[in-house]
Amino acid sequence: MPGFDYDLFVIGAGSGGVRASRIAAAHGARVAVAEEYRVGGTCVIRGCVPKKMLVYGAHFAEDLEDARRFGWDVGEPKFDWATLRDNVLADVDRLNCAYTDTLNNNKVEIILERATIAGPNAVRLASGQTVTAGKILIATGAWPIIPDVLGAEHGITSNEVFHLEELPRRVVIAGGGYIANEFAGILHQFGSHVTIVNRSDTILRGYDEQIRDRLLQISMTKGIEFRFNAPFEKIVKQEDGSLRIFLKGCEPIEADALLFATGRRPHTEGLGLENAGVAVNEKGAIVVGADNRTSCDSIYAVGDVTDRIQLTPVAIREGQAFADSVFGGTPRQVDYSCIPSAVFSHPPIAGVGMTEGEAREKIGEIAVYQSDFRPMKNVLAGRNERSLYKMICNAETGVVVGLHMIGPDAPEILQAAAIAVKAKLTKQAFDDTVALHPSMAEELVLMR
Repeated sequence: MPGFDYDLFVIGAGSGGVRASRIAAAHGARVAVAEEYRVGGTCVIRGCVPKKMLVYGAHFAEDLEDARRFGWDVGEPKFDWATLRDNVLADVDRLNCAYTDTLNNNKVEIILERATIAGPNAVRLASGQTVTAGKILIATGAWPIIPDVLGAEHGITSNEVFHLEELPRRVVIAGGGYIANEFAGILHQFGSHVTIVNRSDTILRGYDEQIRDRLLQISMTKGIEFRFNAPFEKIVKQEDGSLRIFLKGCEPIEADALLFATGRRPHTEGLGLENAGVAVNEKGAIVVGADNRTSCDSIYAVGDVTDRIQLTPVAIREGQAFADSVFGGTPRQVDYSCIPSAVFSHPPIAGVGMTEGEAREKIGEIAVYQSDFRPMKNVLAGRNERSLYKMICNAETGVVVGLHMIGPDAPEILQAAAIAVKAKLTKQAFDDTVALHPSMAEELVLMR
């Protein structure tokens, strides 16, 4: 694109931005990407990856306890938060370097400073320089929401939780979504007393009702407390540094830390979108079409900043589709149907397709199959915790329209099963498949 400094300028070096930059450069475009913090974005730096490492660390609490039933003398286990924290952050550093190397190897110019929109083909850098580009891609992701409540400054978000100097003895987690339930499981296993406070009466809205009810039951059995229909009134920091948290309709809660996990909003504030007439919706999300183009023909957006589906693999696919379409001569659009998702709670949840409620509303006549069982490991360990797998089918055709599960390794099992749902296979296809015994996954072909 002659006359411009770059063919493509990407704002944000997260999952979507990095993929779009790399693929566009591979197609021969002159590409620059600006990142105000670190290359890798939310997923790599302060999201999915470090969170999953903490999940792994948390599982050792019960695994070491169970080991005795399997004949192992493990002594008296002792957990050191600083060791895990520092090892996780060191691996984040490694990944930051790896993503940086990927961009460098693909001849993408990395600009480590904030960039904002100055016009349809212009970007202003924090240093004061303005550069031009034939196309601009916004991939700035989303940012944690902090409720507008007195004393909110005393809380932290998922951005800061990875850097805690020490683990809180008592922690309140605000929210009922996946971030709240994941960190509830993590911190509980590390020894913190956890209370989840939710302004509604439902956790994990959007997941199958039976599955989320099972998680609630298991979480309460483990000792995690819940306060429902309890909006915040104020947070007071006391002389000893602890917090006194006032809730509507509940007794105040004493805590050493408050973690806000009340959702994430598109990171568009102060981005200069008005300088190019880029439209946003009521939530501040950039409005795009199926080809990721905004209301300004030269500006595109991918990932969480569009608030379509806030999942890393979706952002990556959107970035790839954008680069292939605009610079590769191969028009592509992302298929948003049948996207699997997981909650790395304790135990984890995974699902794909319609929930039972959605299927009854959209299809009408459905058939529901399930397996409610106690995993073999739990039997020998003396744990009563049960897993639940559900399959929802179109009663007329037998096609599987939804698959949902809670139990050990549920996300690992669902990934393969999601292919069957995407391919519109029938319950009979599952029935005709020989079980892999003994495994938890075999319950997928044994459901009645």
